[in-house]
Amino acid sequence: MLEKMIFGRYIPGDSFVHRLDPRSKLLFVFLFIIAVFLANNVAAYAVLLGFTLLTIFSSRIRLYFLINGLKPIIFLIIFTLLMHIFFTKDGALLFEWKFIKIYEEGLRQGIFISIRFLVLVLMTSVLTLTTSPISITDGMEDLLGPFKRFKLPVHELALMMSISLRFIPTLMDETDKILKAQLARGSDISTGSIKERIRAVIPLLVPLFVSAFKRAEDLAVAMEVRGYRGGEGRTRYRQLHWHWRDTAAMGLLVVLVVILLLVRS
Repeated sequence: MLEKMIFGRYIPGDSFVHRLDPRSKLLFVFLFIIAVFLANNVAAYAVLLGFTLLTIFSSRIRLYFLINGLKPIIFLIIFTLLMHIFFTKDGALLFEWKFIKIYEEGLRQGIFISIRFLVLVLMTSVLTLTTSPISITDGMEDLLGPFKRFKLPVHELALMMSISLRFIPTLMDETDKILKAQLARGSDISTGSIKERIRAVIPLLVPLFVSAFKRAEDLAVAMEVRGYRGGEGRTRYRQLHWHWRDTAAMGLLVVLVVILLLVRS
């Protein structure tokens, strides 16, 4: 499962979404997250799902690949759904069996929140899958540029977030390797009681932390050897340019917001 983790990975391509300026993609996702909270009925969430699918198809990333990569967070989505179903007591009673009672409002809120969670994860995954870490750093640094007047370390902040994104799939791959090594030695954390599983996790965490610290140390040494001293005086090899496609993408987002405002209850 861990080797299928997609968040933080980058897949090179030449699709419409790949060619967008990283600044427009970051703005797009940020505003999309705000727009998601405008949906409050079936029609609005249907529009959100359709818009998300359109974005995925525009990126030329296989939908099966994305859904398959969501397996690590499926548990969170199901947990959120069940929490709303069993603990929201508003609306008409739909089902009752012993102490289990399911109400209309609980089912509705559970489905809507799960869809909201799903489209947010899909859209942010499309961002990282179609944008290289260095492009994300450059785009974030440009967007946060005005805050330099307030002595905010914009370059360092953008670099830190980019490295964090890049380390997510790396650590997942490392975890998967350690898991397979433990399985080869006869250790299995997926069986046994809860107490036995907790004990079996310890031999997994120790080498994982050691590997993470080793990678962080290697990265620090590499940056120091290359003379990295922060963002002051640094230039870029690749310059960012805003094109018509970026304006078109922002225009589509405005259309989405208008539709959501029209169809919301």
